[in-house]
Amino acid sequence: MTTFDDILEEAGKFGRCQKRIFALLCMVSMPWAGVYVGIVFQGFTPDHWCRDPEVVERRRECSWSLADSRRLTVPLVNSSGVPQPSTCEQYEVDWNRTGLTCDSQGLDLSGTPTTGCKNGWEYDYEGRQSFVTEFDLVCSDAWLVDMYQATLNVGFLVGSIAIGYLADRFGRKMSFLMSNLLNGIAGILVAVAPNYVSLLVFRTLYGFGVKGGWVAGYVLITELVGVEYRRTVGVLYQMFFSVGILILPLLAYYITDWRWLQVVITVPYIIFLSYYWFIPESPRWLLSQNQKSKAVKITEDMAKENKMTLSKNIETLADDNADSHTVSFMDLIRTPKMRKHTFILSYNWFTSAVVYQGLIMRLGILEGNVYIDFLISGLVEFPAAFLILFTIERIGRRLPFAAANIVAGAACFITAFIPDSMLWFKTLVACIGRLGITMAFEMVVFVNTELYPTFVRNFGVSVCSTLCDVGGIIAPFLLYRLAVIWLELPLIIFGSLAFVAGGLVLLLPETRGVPLPETIDDIEFPDRKSKKRLKQSELVPGEEGAIRLARCGGF
Repeated sequence: MTTFDDILEEAGKFGRCQKRIFALLCMVSMPWAGVYVGIVFQGFTPDHWCRDPEVVERRRECSWSLADSRRLTVPLVNSSGVPQPSTCEQYEVDWNRTGLTCDSQGLDLSGTPTTGCKNGWEYDYEGRQSFVTEFDLVCSDAWLVDMYQATLNVGFLVGSIAIGYLADRFGRKMSFLMSNLLNGIAGILVAVAPNYVSLLVFRTLYGFGVKGGWVAGYVLITELVGVEYRRTVGVLYQMFFSVGILILPLLAYYITDWRWLQVVITVPYIIFLSYYWFIPESPRWLLSQNQKSKAVKITEDMAKENKMTLSKNIETLADDNADSHTVSFMDLIRTPKMRKHTFILSYNWFTSAVVYQGLIMRLGILEGNVYIDFLISGLVEFPAAFLILFTIERIGRRLPFAAANIVAGAACFITAFIPDSMLWFKTLVACIGRLGITMAFEMVVFVNTELYPTFVRNFGVSVCSTLCDVGGIIAPFLLYRLAVIWLELPLIIFGSLAFVAGGLVLLLPETRGVPLPETIDDIEFPDRKSKKRLKQSELVPGEEGAIRLARCGGF
């Protein structure tokens, strides 16, 4: 019997054909950045105050400045000991009564009664529009901004499971194309949503398709290359998410309306439908479905494009991923070490999502230039990928993984207590934190796949990574609600989560150079297993399914 990996030795493990497909599929990671963290620009909450129609009219008649009309509309309130204009209250003034002149400097309303905003809000947003300014999601309705991101992650959670099943049932290519069709439709519906309730519904549908399509593309490319290229391909595929992070602030700077920004983010998913003619189905999946003739035809086409010649061994090509084991959740928690691994890995998926997403969204509530800050923070993601590729086979998995979490946690704590007067230093430390959590997010998949035995590996990664989406649902509430109490309080929470994650990682065994476990006994009693070594970069057949959920929410 000849396996597909054997045939790739002849057809080319990463030849011209795979490089072309890889380049096409990497494009899928870029618009996902806009979907995942586009809330920073689409849901930006600018400086705002109560709108008083009579003051607006007086501003036109008396040529008052915006600052004058704001001073005459809203009272001052104490914020961290410093008087600040209120965002949710206004003076109760009858501007039609006699005695009120255009001399704004001479008007003293400090003793005037106040009330809540009655006629909406005014925004200091330079002609731009976010869904916050359009739907007035401020003051008592500010929590609804959190729902915009939470519903996306609900879609991620359900969609990754559902489309993952469809990919195993109907194929990687078909699931990828159907996901992008859904993305195109749901993305445009988000852009034309008439009210906020429909916006949340369409946003959930958007999340349902986006993550599933990204995962299907990840699976497809890893199943088309030789085993020694899978880790590198996987890391680089994720790195294109970081490219999207760099493009997003440039788009948002020039596209001032959140609806048109949504359209631009969605257009690539419509273009991806053309991949029907440019990417093949996975021969591995076709073999698992007993469609040998189609698998052979695709493999022959790959060899031809790679300018390679196949031997007659292809006639004996058979599925190398057959697995007759029935698995259940109890397999992950029944024994002591499996239970420990499941808990630690699930917590790390959760922490990575909360801290990574929280640090990005935090840029939208700071007083600096959100476009420049976003661009700078995105640049630090690139060293993360190279640090991973450099360290995992030289130092191992455990120490870099733990160090990445601890560095992220320390950076969050330090950033919280650096005064705003040292802005450059505060930004530098925050970027180090972003680098650390990006490394941790990208590494959790490798550790996850190497700490479960073969028969439960795919299921184990799926179960643990669901905590990633749960973290994504919680992250906006942690950030936006705690920041109301103290702007830096979310950083304290993020730092605490990351510190605990790093400490827990040190309790895991090192897996560098250790043969992948095949049974639960290999996990519980590792000394009983023979000390044969695998190639440093090798993944066992069947593991490609385990890396489907390599990165969640932006990864």
